[in-house]
Amino acid sequence: MEDCFRHKQGLYLLFLFSVTKVLCVSIHYSVPEEKKRGSLVANVLKDLKLGVGELSARRAQLVSKSSGQYFQFDTQSGNLLINDKIDREILCGQTEPCLLLSQIVLQNPLKIYSIEMKVEDVNDNAPNFSKNEFQLEIPENVPVEKRFPLESAQDEDLGENSIQNYTLSPNEHFRLSVENNVDGGKYVDLILEKPLDRESQSHLGLTMTAVDGGVPQRTGTVLIRIEILDNNDNFPQFTQSEYNVKLKENSSRNTIISRVEAKDLDFGSNAQITYSFHRVSKLINNLFHLNEMTGEISVLGEIDYEKETKYEMNIRATDGGGLSGHCKVLVEVEDVNDNAPEISVISINSPLPEDSPLETLVALFSITDEDSGDNGKTLCSVDMNLPFVLKGTTNNFYQLLIQSSLDRERVSEYNITITAIDWGSPRLTSTIILSVQISDVNDNPPVFLKSLFEMHIQENNIPGLLIGAVHAVDLDMGQNAKLVYSILPEQFGDDLVASYISMNSETGNMYALRSLDYEQKKDFKVTVRAADNGIPSLSTDVTVQVVIIDENDNAPFFLYPLQNSTLPCNELLPKMAEAGYLITKVVAVDGDSGQNSWLSYEILKATDPGLFSIGAQNGEVKTKRPLTEKDTNRQRLVITVKDNGVPPQTSTAMLNILLVDGFSDPYLKVVDVRQQDPEDEGTLTMYLVICLASVSFVFLLCIVSFVGIKMCKKDHGSSFIVAPPHFPPAIPENCTDSQSGSLSRNYQYDVCLTNGSLSSEFRFLRPLIPVFSVADQNFPVNHNTCSGSQDSSEKLEDSQSKEQVRERFFWAKRSCVILHTTPLEMSPVIFPTHLLSLVKSIMTTECLYISSTCWKLQFFYCLIQFSQSFHRHKP
Repeated sequence: MEDCFRHKQGLYLLFLFSVTKVLCVSIHYSVPEEKKRGSLVANVLKDLKLGVGELSARRAQLVSKSSGQYFQFDTQSGNLLINDKIDREILCGQTEPCLLLSQIVLQNPLKIYSIEMKVEDVNDNAPNFSKNEFQLEIPENVPVEKRFPLESAQDEDLGENSIQNYTLSPNEHFRLSVENNVDGGKYVDLILEKPLDRESQSHLGLTMTAVDGGVPQRTGTVLIRIEILDNNDNFPQFTQSEYNVKLKENSSRNTIISRVEAKDLDFGSNAQITYSFHRVSKLINNLFHLNEMTGEISVLGEIDYEKETKYEMNIRATDGGGLSGHCKVLVEVEDVNDNAPEISVISINSPLPEDSPLETLVALFSITDEDSGDNGKTLCSVDMNLPFVLKGTTNNFYQLLIQSSLDRERVSEYNITITAIDWGSPRLTSTIILSVQISDVNDNPPVFLKSLFEMHIQENNIPGLLIGAVHAVDLDMGQNAKLVYSILPEQFGDDLVASYISMNSETGNMYALRSLDYEQKKDFKVTVRAADNGIPSLSTDVTVQVVIIDENDNAPFFLYPLQNSTLPCNELLPKMAEAGYLITKVVAVDGDSGQNSWLSYEILKATDPGLFSIGAQNGEVKTKRPLTEKDTNRQRLVITVKDNGVPPQTSTAMLNILLVDGFSDPYLKVVDVRQQDPEDEGTLTMYLVICLASVSFVFLLCIVSFVGIKMCKKDHGSSFIVAPPHFPPAIPENCTDSQSGSLSRNYQYDVCLTNGSLSSEFRFLRPLIPVFSVADQNFPVNHNTCSGSQDSSEKLEDSQSKEQVRERFFWAKRSCVILHTTPLEMSPVIFPTHLLSLVKSIMTTECLYISSTCWKLQFFYCLIQFSQSFHRHKP
């Protein structure tokens, strides 16, 4: 507005500080009092040299230093408006000039503009006398031109609006004299122009009018009643014309601050003195009390140094005759520290990102203290254990800055206590708590509860079955803590893991997409990733080991007898077998593991259930009792094997057992025999003839032995029996159990060929169990051996050497099984050179061809046993 006071004293007074670099500029305006709310005072954009919108961009704020907020600041337009009605007399009293101090604070960068607003007075108060009438007692002998001081009127306005003149109603005795005081006030005296005559007129009534200079002009009147007294020629006299008193502010009520004293030389009633305030303001009457009899001045109201630092009062002493004397009392108010510092927050940045850089502004505030001197000096502090620091600027402004890094996960909110303390005695403090929220940034990766997750799933599961769940936590909040789970692409055999396992991205639940098979894969590992939704996204991987639990889904399978074979499996059982005789061993396997693969055997069905038994654990088929002639020669067993799973799985196999009196070889293998050297062919032919004779002898011996055994059974029960050969039906080659090694004797028949040319080939049958000679004293035999065997032995004296060699070989063969590739190679080590051709021939005919899976250890052990047996029986 045009009438604003815009003189800029000391335009742009710069205070450049090395730390804060804050620029302060003072701007002066003026505004009349009593203006309506919302009235425009000024537009500061031009004075601040700022563009439109810059105030709001720099977060401009108007900070008032007075107790009231009389102005409001529009940051959009830059207009400074009246916020509350201003009464200069209430705000400043008689103080001139009346100034309201404010500050405009701009941020980024920080800049402070000081605004001094001068409140101009308007004529809104009329002159006012303290009383409606004044009483004067004037002796009649008062000389002409005697002055009688009158109490001046009070006008709260200032300057031209204050009292400018006094007028007195027309009379013949008195006139008014108006004089200016040093403080700008006006004193009025009543001057006697014509001597008084009590006898002619004892009372006078005059009207005095006070007139101000405002527009419109205002007046105030008072009635002066004058009583003319008898003669009193001595005036009261004060002991001091001026009293100086010091008074501490906030002194309690009725505190005596001083005592004035006046004396009168008159006598009687003319010497009786009363004291009263003279020409004092209404404020003095409200703050102080004068005892009219004693002259003591005491405190009546509240003394506040911040409102007034000194007071001046005139005291009149009046005697009984109406004469009076005057003195002046000057009261100096001493400041005490009665005002605590005030903290005013200008701005605060909350919430504050946890990754805010150091020296970031958190809050801006100011501190004021209405006391003076040291009582008005302040210090500001903040807690030391916080990541914030205070930095002072000009005019008691402070910045709260970040001094160390923030971490929302440790502290999400700070309650910062700011303390301001003055230098007075006693010291006064003020505190304010600033609440600063710390906003989250994505600085924490997800953390799994375990370093390795292990999950179990039953094989043959249904697709979509829940396997388990992984869980991770993120110390951040909001979207930064929202996790998404995923499976990393990895190979599972020929396929990807994702084709077997799926995962719920929100809950972390893992599901099986396929039916799993324990026999194909017992376990596998999956890498799971947990990623948050922050920017940038953080992730963590964890390994999940999926263990497949075996289920009893595989039935046992027979290896021997071979399951699902088209040919029956036959085993030979000599009729001479006793109870507990091991016939064969059933072997089965189970593809499952653990107790699901524990197998137990039992005979499900048998031709003669009481004849055979089977080991539940080892599958050994044995006789339960000795054989009798009533037993059927062909026995059939249906064997079942059951695993230990739940529910158990079973398989069955059929085994045929043939009861025979002796052993023969119904199935002959053709075996190639290596050629002898040409020089040994003649000797070999001779040996073959001897072997043929020996076989014939053995055949006849078996027949005789069979008859003898039958006879011996009647008397002695049983002994070793040599029976004539009996040829049962052909036994399949796959019935052998040579791989399992479960049989105590081998009943397989082999083809034995002589060594030599094709013209000398000779084929014969023989049992593989040895026919022991009773002439051998080193072999323990039953003492009830049939006598027919002894007679047969005596007929072989002519071929003793050949038969002994054959017999020694039988002993060696009894202890071992020799690989078919080695008997002829090892013979030079065991036999003398002159018997080598004969040994080769016998070994060829007596060799047992077994599967190539025999262990080499068994072979070497057999050689040792063979050698020991030969030398023990060597002639």
